[in-house]
Amino acid sequence: MSAISELKFLTPIFNNPNSQTQQTQYCYYYHHHHPQTLKFQNENLRSKTQNFRCSNLALKPQQLRPCLAAEVVDFPPSSSNDDSEQNPEKIISSSAAAAAAVAAEERKDRRRVVRIAWEKLVRWSRSLRSKSRPDVLQRTQKVVVLGGGSFGTAMAAHVAGRKAEMEVNMLGNLLHSTFSYFHGSKYFPNHKLPENLIATTDAKSALQGADFCLHAVPVQFTASFLESIVDYVDPGLPFISLSKGLELNTLRMMSQIIPQALKNPRQPFVALSGPSFASELMNKLPTAMVVASRDKKLVNQVQQLLASERLRINTSSDVTGVEIAGALKNVLAIAAGIVVGMELGNNSMAALVAQGCSEIRWLAKKMGANSATLTGLSGTGDIMLTCFVNLSRNRTVGVRLGSGEKLEDILSSMNQVAEGVTTAGAVISLAQKYNVKMPVLTAVARIIDNELTPQAAVLELMSLPQVEEV
Repeated sequence: MSAISELKFLTPIFNNPNSQTQQTQYCYYYHHHHPQTLKFQNENLRSKTQNFRCSNLALKPQQLRPCLAAEVVDFPPSSSNDDSEQNPEKIISSSAAAAAAVAAEERKDRRRVVRIAWEKLVRWSRSLRSKSRPDVLQRTQKVVVLGGGSFGTAMAAHVAGRKAEMEVNMLGNLLHSTFSYFHGSKYFPNHKLPENLIATTDAKSALQGADFCLHAVPVQFTASFLESIVDYVDPGLPFISLSKGLELNTLRMMSQIIPQALKNPRQPFVALSGPSFASELMNKLPTAMVVASRDKKLVNQVQQLLASERLRINTSSDVTGVEIAGALKNVLAIAAGIVVGMELGNNSMAALVAQGCSEIRWLAKKMGANSATLTGLSGTGDIMLTCFVNLSRNRTVGVRLGSGEKLEDILSSMNQVAEGVTTAGAVISLAQKYNVKMPVLTAVARIIDNELTPQAAVLELMSLPQVEEV
């Protein structure tokens, strides 16, 4: 530095009672070993420079006068023989070096803390993995998958890839037509499915001897499908439900539909949910989901069956929370798509999704769900994926509705099921049953029923009373 910038006060800050003439004083700030050191020097430079530390200043109020104005000027180097007075640049340079050394030591300490925390996490993880026994996968010889949609196919391929000796059967009415001659799938034409994955329409052979059943039939068709194969289902066969939604007329969830359709209230049941696109599962990208069951032993077995290096599986006992969050997020995704289609902007999107999350929480808690479940993978995780990513079928329906297309035209052009369309009406009926107000999801149901336009829905929602956030 060639010069030090300082403040020149046009009105004196301090009045020197020992001086017969009042002199204008100058002030500049510098940092040596202690922060906030003030230096005052008389204009004529005849008196010795005084250094004060702010915390040690003890002046009487009558000795202080307010400053009227200030301007930045260059302070000339002091004529004192003191080296520190003659070389303020040297002081600042040494101070900067000291500060840099302290900062470097602090960074080193922070890195040490982070390294220790990570090492503890790794040791904990390895300890638990060493204690876990993959005996479930070793014992499993056969898995049956009901339904041949994109997600059912992806999960079937994942399970089949876990163990080459395991037989995995996909059962459906038209499954043979979905597999091409090179053992691929119409949903994933660029992927070759595992050789131990077999498509069949023979329910008896597919279900006979199965250790686990992955159920991927859409919710609205589940009851009729299961009733057609009930004679071949073993009463102890665990059903892992991949389907999300509510039955339109009965408001039943999958944990109610499956046992009742099979006429076995004790049919083992597990709900699988979480943020997971079928295409990314097929590409073996890192994914995390949750399995929920009231049977702790069973849910741990399913975790061992499905978990791999690319798929994390958490466990939960909150079946209601996992299922209701998975069902309602599809309706919310349609609303999010409408915002995109109408080009309402990011502020609107954030406000809508936040409101939708609150509505899901209100209903889920009334139904007995755990609040923690709703902030986990099946709640917040799945909502984020479905509402914000273009791969979502339900979001796509909303985008096209917001752009002005008719629902009939949208559905007729899709080769996959958007569960939110049929779930919306059931959600509102369920909300009325539990006396919960759900403005956003109700608006979606009205739009789907063609009784409200997206534009009118936005006006109505923005005109709702201003209330306290809960």
